[in-house]
Amino acid sequence: MVITRPQSPTAGARSTFRMVCGIALLWAVAIMSAWGQPLPENDRQRSAIVLSLDGVVGPATADYLVRGLAVAHDQNAAVVVLRIDTPGGLDTSMREIIRSILASPVPVISYVSPNGSRAASAGTYILYASHIAAMAPATNLGAATPISLGGDFSKPTDKPADSAQKPDEKPSKDRVDRLPPAGPKDASESKAINDAVAYIRSLAALRGRNADWAEQAVRSAASLSAGEARQQNVIDLIADDIPDLLQKVDGRTVKVGNSEKILHGKALQIQHREPDWRARLLGVITNPNLALILLMIGVYGLIFEFMSPGAFYPGVIGAICLLVGLYALSALPLTYAGLGLALLGMTLMVAEIFTPSVGILGIGGAISFVLGSLLLVDTESSAYEVSLPLVAGIAVASLGMTFLIGRLALRSRQAPNVSGADALIGQRAKVLSWEGEQGYVSAAGERWRAVGPTDVMPGDTVVIAAVQGLTLHVRVDISFSAHLPPVRR
Repeated sequence: MVITRPQSPTAGARSTFRMVCGIALLWAVAIMSAWGQPLPENDRQRSAIVLSLDGVVGPATADYLVRGLAVAHDQNAAVVVLRIDTPGGLDTSMREIIRSILASPVPVISYVSPNGSRAASAGTYILYASHIAAMAPATNLGAATPISLGGDFSKPTDKPADSAQKPDEKPSKDRVDRLPPAGPKDASESKAINDAVAYIRSLAALRGRNADWAEQAVRSAASLSAGEARQQNVIDLIADDIPDLLQKVDGRTVKVGNSEKILHGKALQIQHREPDWRARLLGVITNPNLALILLMIGVYGLIFEFMSPGAFYPGVIGAICLLVGLYALSALPLTYAGLGLALLGMTLMVAEIFTPSVGILGIGGAISFVLGSLLLVDTESSAYEVSLPLVAGIAVASLGMTFLIGRLALRSRQAPNVSGADALIGQRAKVLSWEGEQGYVSAAGERWRAVGPTDVMPGDTVVIAAVQGLTLHVRVDISFSAHLPPVRR
């Protein structure tokens, strides 16, 4: 026989509460599971991230664009619009940007805008590497010959067959365009140009663009307007602005990696990603001129700290400037010879402080620093060249500091000693006790053992003639003797 107790109202309420909590927990788990599942491509890729390439292509630009492409991938963006307005820049930074574009799982649309912009030199390579190349009206691209290689080519000697130019007649624009490109002056230039030609032709073949004109842009610095570029299959389209660009790319198929993607440009949310503080700071300090200034401030700050220990301000400021300058140089393409000469020069100038050599270390350090500064940055961009007036100013300041230190060193050598045993020579001492040829005297506030004449008595004033160990050699001071006649010698 089983006896059951009637369930209380409180127990029933607790059971109902547990059941409601269990159902709510199941719903929460289901919602979280659904939230964690990837959405269909058409539902999740609804944004277009806009990155800006303004100014010279350098380490700061490369860092900003590489991180921007990574953010676009993390946010599952539909496309990345790379707005370009650049005169060119460093080859190393350009290739870093191109590698990121080629490896990006998000299609990249390079867009030369706004009106009046250009994609010259490195910008042309980046445009060729992008999945879609577009330009705004009144823009241009080209002139992809490296400046240090193509700026001084010899002029062509042979004229085209259809040329009827007179000896004193200046060639017209059309005739200039038909002139054959000048050849490189030496094997080094030829190797560099052929490498650049092979690189841009490979990008053109990858994207199905005009490879012949790309080679012409490298060899003879050819340039095209937006309309001409579209006619010659250098770019894919011309758009007035970014919304118009996204409308025109809608439905196009691009190859991303080993697969093909259809672009859906309509109704995309445009997100502008401007350079952050890190990119702006890197853009400022990666100027080689500023890097040299920071290095010199750092060196002189440490010099002043060593000369006046405990000042703290020169040492702290110098250490910060030195580290920032070294970081800036690490982001630039350096030559080991230039870096070694610059460091040797700074070391010699610091050594002049501790080992005065009457200028030889300082002058040698200044010369070494100037040569190292001129050879420091290995770049083809004029924007990253070291300023000659700046180097000359630093050299003059360094030499001035060296001469100042040398003058102070010579003056200190000629000045009389004011400390140590040698400083006692010539000073007067008072005889405390004396017997025979020796006794004790008081000099410089201390009691010394002394040797000297036999006719010295306590209370006499004597002059210290020499110091030998802890013994003073004294002679009689005529003017201050208390017991001898004034004529005694």
